[in-house]
Amino acid sequence: MKHVLVGVLVLGAGSLGLSAQAPTAGKAATAAAGAKATVKVAPTANQTARGEVTFTAEADGVHVVGSFSGLVYGEHGFHVHEKGDCSAPDGTSAGGHFNPATQPHAAREATARHVGDLGNLKADPYGLARVDFVDKTLSLSGPNSIIGKAVIIHEKADDFTTQPTGNAGARQACGVIEAAK
Repeated sequence: MKHVLVGVLVLGAGSLGLSAQAPTAGKAATAAAGAKATVKVAPTANQTARGEVTFTAEADGVHVVGSFSGLVYGEHGFHVHEKGDCSAPDGTSAGGHFNPATQPHAAREATARHVGDLGNLKADPYGLARVDFVDKTLSLSGPNSIIGKAVIIHEKADDFTTQPTGNAGARQACGVIEAAK
């Protein structure tokens, strides 16, 4: 009788979508899904672009939300670069696009692309831009982690084809991504 009762309870829990995972496994998964990182991008020499971005790990990828100001009307390349170093006046100390899997440069929606290829910001006539999307390639842990890397806003639109940079021009703003506290 005890075996039948336990079997019914296990089957009932399974039909409700419950599992017998250890409590720590569930907590670890929840913590990973809620992990956050932030960056404040500041103007490079003789530029005015600036902004803030929050990266939040979710079940489907990393949710990227940001707002920017001081941009020239139009599109601007938006990338994560390989080094968390904004010390050079022109932002070149941040290195190239973050590309741990040595993929070609491409649009954010492409299957094969640099991890750091985040598309273009679209600045309005007042120099303001916003982004809000979920990216399946970014990560806040492991080999694709963007924590400690730099976010760069470029002078021109990324054309998504020119290798390896997208022909996006000079670096107008730079900031280092940090894990949220």
